[in-house]
Amino acid sequence: MRMSKLIGRKIKEDPKDANTVSHKFLIRGGYVRPISAGIYSLFPIGKRVVDKIENIIREEMNAIDGQEVLMPVVLPAELWKESGRYDSVGQELLRFTDRNDKDMVLAMTHEEAVVHLVRNDINSYKQLPAMVYHIQTKYRDEARPRAGMIRVREFTMKDAYSFHESTESLDEYYERVFEAYERIFKRVGLNDCLSIKADPGMMGGNTSHEFMAIANCGEDMIFVSPDGRYKANRDVATAAWKYEKSDMLELEKVHTPGKESIEDVSEFLGMKPENTGKAVFFRTIDNALVFAMIRGDFEVNESKLKKIVGSSELEYADDDMIRACGAEPGFASPMGLDTTKVRIIIDNSIANSANLVVGANESDYHYKNFNIERDFEGLEGAEIADLATAREGDPCPITGEPLQMKRGIEVGNIFKLGTKYATAMNCNYLDRNGKSQAMIMGCYGIGVGRTMASVVEQSHDNWGPIWPIAIAPYHVQICSLNPKKEGVKEAADKLYDALLALGIEVLYDDRGEKAGFMFKDADLTGVPYRVVVSPKSIEQGKVEFKIRGERDGELIECNSAPGKIAEIVKKALFNSKN
Repeated sequence: MRMSKLIGRKIKEDPKDANTVSHKFLIRGGYVRPISAGIYSLFPIGKRVVDKIENIIREEMNAIDGQEVLMPVVLPAELWKESGRYDSVGQELLRFTDRNDKDMVLAMTHEEAVVHLVRNDINSYKQLPAMVYHIQTKYRDEARPRAGMIRVREFTMKDAYSFHESTESLDEYYERVFEAYERIFKRVGLNDCLSIKADPGMMGGNTSHEFMAIANCGEDMIFVSPDGRYKANRDVATAAWKYEKSDMLELEKVHTPGKESIEDVSEFLGMKPENTGKAVFFRTIDNALVFAMIRGDFEVNESKLKKIVGSSELEYADDDMIRACGAEPGFASPMGLDTTKVRIIIDNSIANSANLVVGANESDYHYKNFNIERDFEGLEGAEIADLATAREGDPCPITGEPLQMKRGIEVGNIFKLGTKYATAMNCNYLDRNGKSQAMIMGCYGIGVGRTMASVVEQSHDNWGPIWPIAIAPYHVQICSLNPKKEGVKEAADKLYDALLALGIEVLYDDRGEKAGFMFKDADLTGVPYRVVVSPKSIEQGKVEFKIRGERDGELIECNSAPGKIAEIVKKALFNSKN
C-alpha cells in the first residue's frame, strides 16, 4: 500500500478526551475515529490489525473443534424473556420496539440466540460434545464509555458456546479452551496476561476465569501472590485474614454525640477501626433490604454480596427504609432489628472477633464490647459469609505472603454455565437411555477491539505503538527520502515490488515529505520493520534497515535487501506462532 493513497490521516496532537496510551495512539495513528461516545469506525490499518487478531482466534478455535457460525445482532426479546434475563439485566441491555410493536433487543451476548440455534438441531447424545463460535458485533449501553476502545458501547466479540452431556465432558473441554486462550493472547503479543479466578456475574454458572492484560489504565484490580500461585479478581479475591477471640467483656452503652462514621467513633473512643463493626444497608433490584455487617477496617465487596443475595444490582438504602426495620442510620447494628423486613448477612470478621464497638440503633449512642453470639438474638436467622474486599498486603490464602495488587484490562473470559440456559429454554437431548436431559453448557468470549487496545497499552514508546509482527498492519514500512533525487524513487519502487512478490506486506511512504515528518508518521503507524531509502544510502548502493523501537539500524546492500528482509520477517512470523 502506498501512503499517498492510504485513508486515515495522522494527527499530531493528543485528543483532548484521551487519557490512555491506546486511546491517544489509535486515534493519532489513523486506526480508529469516534462517531459517537463509545462507538468507533475503523480505518484501513485498524481493520487490518483487527482482521489479524480475528484470524488468530479462528485458527485456535478451529484447532479445538470449534465450528464458526454467525448469529444476528438484533434479537427478539422473547428469547431473553425465556431465559429470564430480559428483566434481570439492567439498562446496559438496549431494548426497543420494532415497527410491528414487537419487543426487540440489541445483543450484548448470545447465549439465548445460540441455545435457540442448537436446540432444534442437536437432539442426541451422539452429537455431543459440540462447540460453535462466531465473531460478531455486540452492543452494551454503557453509561460511561471511556478509554477509547477499552470500554465502548458497540464492539466486536468472539463468543463460543459448548454443549455437553456431562460435567466431566465440560470440565475437559473447559481446559482445552483455557489452553487455547493462553495461546491466542501469547500469539497476538500480550506479553503480560494473567488468567485469574473470577465472578461469573450475570452470565451464571459456578466457575469462571478472566484473562487480564496487565496495564496501568486497567479498570479491574487483581490480587496476585508473589510466586503467582494465587490470582484472583477483586470481585472474588480473599485472604488469610486472622481474627482474635478473647474473653467477652460486659456490654456497655456509651454516648457518642454526632459520631456516625467509623473514623469518628474510633477517634472519639480511642479505639482502632478493627475494633469496630460497620453497618451497611443495601436495596436489591427487587426492593428488598439487605443489612451487611463487617469489621470497621474492611469494605463490603458488593460483587460478593450480589452473588449471595442473588441480585444483579445493589443500591444504598435510604434512611426511611433503614428505619423501617428498626435501625438508626449512622448508629446501626443487628440488635433488635425486625428480621421480617431485612436480610442480615454477617462477615466472617464480625463472627470471629470479640468485644467490638457497634451502633446502638439509637441516635448518638454506641455499644462497646459487642459479641455477636451473645448479643444478637437473631443470629440463627442471619447468614455468615465472606463479604470483605481484599487489600494490597493482605496475607495470601495459599502462601500467607503479602498479596500484590495489579491493574488489568479484561480481554477474555470463560464460564462453566451448567444447565442455566438449557433448562430455562428447553435445550434438551436424549441420553443413552433415551431419556430427555438438559444440555450442559460452557461459554467463552474475547473482546477483539479491546485486545487491540491492550496490545498498544503494553507495547509502545513515547512516539507510537510497537506492533507485534503477528498483528501489525504491515510487516515493513519503506520511507523514501527525497524521491526526486537521482536513483531514490527507482530503488524504493524496486524494493517495494520485490518485497510484495516475496509475500511481505509493505506500507510504502511515497509522499516525498520531509524526513522528520515522515519518521513521526512511521512511529505512529508502528510497523515492526522500517527501511529508509535516501540519497546518501543509494550513493553507497545500500538501504537502511531498522527495527521499530530500537535506536540503531544497519545498512543492507540494495540487491540483497529484499531476500534478507523477507527472511527476517518470515522468521519472526514463524516464531510468533510457536
